[in-house]
Amino acid sequence: MAQVPQTFFDALAVRTWCGLALDALGRAREEIDAINVYPVADGDTGTNLYLTVESAAAAVQAVFEGHEAGGAGGAGGPGPTLADAVRAMAHGALIGARGNSGTILAQLLRGMAQVLAGDEALGHADGQGLRRALRQAADSARLAVAHPVEGTVLTVAAAAAEAAAAVAGDCGAVARAAHEAALAALAETPDRLPVLRRAGVVDAGGRGLVAVLAALVATFTGETPRDPHAAPRHPHAAPRHPQACDSAVAGADGAVPPESEGPAFEVIYLLEADDAAVARLRERLDGLGDSLVVVGGDGLWNVHVHVDDAGAAVEAGVEAGRPYRIRITHFGAGDVHTTGAERARGERAQRAVVAVVPGEGLAGLYAEAGATTVLARPGEPPASGELVQAVRRAHAREVVLLPNDADLRHTAAAAAEQVRAEGIRVALIPTRSAVQGIAALAVHEPERRFDEDVVSMTSAAGATRYAEVTVAEHESWTMAGICQAGDVLGLVDGDVAVMGDDVTAIAEAVLDRMLAAGGELVTLVLGDDAPDSVAARLESRVREGYLAVDTVTYHGGRQGAVLLIGVE
Repeated sequence: MAQVPQTFFDALAVRTWCGLALDALGRAREEIDAINVYPVADGDTGTNLYLTVESAAAAVQAVFEGHEAGGAGGAGGPGPTLADAVRAMAHGALIGARGNSGTILAQLLRGMAQVLAGDEALGHADGQGLRRALRQAADSARLAVAHPVEGTVLTVAAAAAEAAAAVAGDCGAVARAAHEAALAALAETPDRLPVLRRAGVVDAGGRGLVAVLAALVATFTGETPRDPHAAPRHPHAAPRHPQACDSAVAGADGAVPPESEGPAFEVIYLLEADDAAVARLRERLDGLGDSLVVVGGDGLWNVHVHVDDAGAAVEAGVEAGRPYRIRITHFGAGDVHTTGAERARGERAQRAVVAVVPGEGLAGLYAEAGATTVLARPGEPPASGELVQAVRRAHAREVVLLPNDADLRHTAAAAAEQVRAEGIRVALIPTRSAVQGIAALAVHEPERRFDEDVVSMTSAAGATRYAEVTVAEHESWTMAGICQAGDVLGLVDGDVAVMGDDVTAIAEAVLDRMLAAGGELVTLVLGDDAPDSVAARLESRVREGYLAVDTVTYHGGRQGAVLLIGVE
């Protein structure tokens, strides 16, 4: 469908750009994965860029939906401003950034947002504003990388910014100049980086940025610039293997690692810390490994580094502030950081379970039970692409998918549909809470026929009532009346049943309501903010008031809710 061009860079243009960029990266994802040889030949740059932009696009869409619902300006009020949209885009990219290139792309978007959101009163930006935004993007991304290397996405971004600065005109003219210069710089990346020349490919991260800039052109002109399915092969590139294709899109066989094997682990985490602490962290991590990229600001950062001592990298984050959403990947473990060819050679398991979990504690519990987990932080639900990656990482012919959240059902369904197209048999069990997922996992038997296993797990989840105790963040209307910020809410099966000001009292009231209908097993999952005594109080209440009912308690970590309760 033809796009309606945007004359200026306003909030609608931001949303359009994010959507077009996501579509472009979706089409180019496999191609970009295939040419990924630097800094690690892990075959996932295209996927990481896609997931990063997907998170940015979702954040922008949420801002628009909030305004349409009257949540930010009242019903019928004005839509989001340019500042609203670009800040959401930058924040979404920051919290969703994956891998080296995704982290750099997040900083590029943040740099643009710093310029475009500079004047709160300005509803749009013109060509001059876009020129300055592209310059700030390139400069800030280069500063975020500990040791910038030419022939990478940084080189492509710099070329785009320089070309944009030299052209006069509206946003469409600026975007075209940036894209054309980026495409030319991409074709020259093998001249600057020997590992690319030996593999006969261009830089994968730069290839992704070209796709994003092509989407920017389409946003302002309504026309997508001609972009070959594969970037032009460098004239001096010599494929390492004779079967490498004649374009820059070499398959996994054309992927050659850097001259040294490099560190064993990739460590990524979000970090809440001040600028001074992050400066010290950069020095510490720079001494531990390589490929160090630290992006963000205003107290929230995304940290990416390749190291041999993953524990030391995480400990450095703990010393600097509060790290969370920690992802540690072993490059040689046959997980997401392996090339497509390596994955294809590995023997698939017959069946696996993939589950979304709200905290580190439950992630460990699920993993011990054999599940592949996706961590969902409060306010940061996983995107469909992340679930797709988890299913691929499980590397099984049959997969049971547990979303563990009613709001994630459609996201999980979209992920299931995508992986089914890849030949994987997927069953989606509509679990609404992690405690229902625990019940389903407890009866999981991989040796049974797939349909029988799914029916058994679905029955166990459906027979588990679920509840949570949480603290209201703002005033709102509930089924139990109007709550104020700070009120303790007790939700049963998704609806607010009781509210008050004491966590333990509300938890007891919720438990009594649930056990009034009977039950054999109570599951308690404690969040970090739960009072120390609440588990003992609830366990005692069950022993004294409900004969023949057992209780099991887990620690969920930072899971959003103060307490999760399940009754089977």
